[in-house]
Amino acid sequence: MTSKLEQLKTMTDVVADTGDIEAIRRFHPQDATTNPSLLLKASALPHYRTLLAQARSWAAAEGGSGAEQMANCCDRFAVDVGCEILNIVPGRISTEVDARLSFDTAATVARAHRLIDLYQQAGVAKERILIKIASTWEGIRAGEQLEKEGINCNLTLLFGFAQAAACADAGVYLISPFVGRILDWHLANTDLVVAQATDDPGVASVRRIYSYYKTHGYGTVVMGASFRNTGEIEALAGCDRLTISPALLESLAADTGDLPRQLSPDGASSGDPRGTQAEPAFRLALNDDAMATEKLAEGIRNFIADQIKLEQVIVES
Repeated sequence: MTSKLEQLKTMTDVVADTGDIEAIRRFHPQDATTNPSLLLKASALPHYRTLLAQARSWAAAEGGSGAEQMANCCDRFAVDVGCEILNIVPGRISTEVDARLSFDTAATVARAHRLIDLYQQAGVAKERILIKIASTWEGIRAGEQLEKEGINCNLTLLFGFAQAAACADAGVYLISPFVGRILDWHLANTDLVVAQATDDPGVASVRRIYSYYKTHGYGTVVMGASFRNTGEIEALAGCDRLTISPALLESLAADTGDLPRQLSPDGASSGDPRGTQAEPAFRLALNDDAMATEKLAEGIRNFIADQIKLEQVIVES
């Protein structure tokens, strides 16, 4: 019998949401994604301790202030982990810009250039890299600029429709709407009861975005992320891409039930009119969406916290 994971791969590009090399080897995803939280976890694995030590030595040799050396070390570690993963996956790796730059367009662009340069020094072409940037107004503008330079971007921490519409209008390569975190907010703040996957507000959000993009001919890739259960994944079968944790990949691989396609470009229909948002309209729409506003801010804070923890590991190593 064919597993649900193998069935999913026939209609959706499966992406591994992990830096765990062994998990990536086991599930054969098309692409992989990393972020500060995953890099922090990776730093505790024996295989990656060597890479972290090498990155620290390299940054010291590069010189500069303590802050510059720390930034260089973290970027080098992220790139070295990305290179390891690219030896396994046939597609791309997403590497994230420091979340502390989420509200600084120029600094985000500069850090993206640095990451791409480090990858190119390692012999990896920019066509195999996605630069991950938080979906703030400033981050979206950075993504727009980088795309014009031929550097593809993954706009992450995306929770609201206003963010998705602005990303498409900016011409970014890919967005990562966070399904599970949307559900988390509704369970904590409303009386929502999810009897079936179609009741899940995270699933509904991705379906709305997918339909909007396909109806209006946007080329931006929709990659659902941050899943809490396999039901959410199954309800989005057919989405352009889905980035999935090893635990949920394992569950899908062990299930031989039927997996019907739920999303298709041919069947997409959106009632949302196509439009361009100026900055005031974007900020007002985001402000009107309490869930998106709160989860975006929380996500940035959490990534910053894990980035700081990673830096502390580097100091103590």
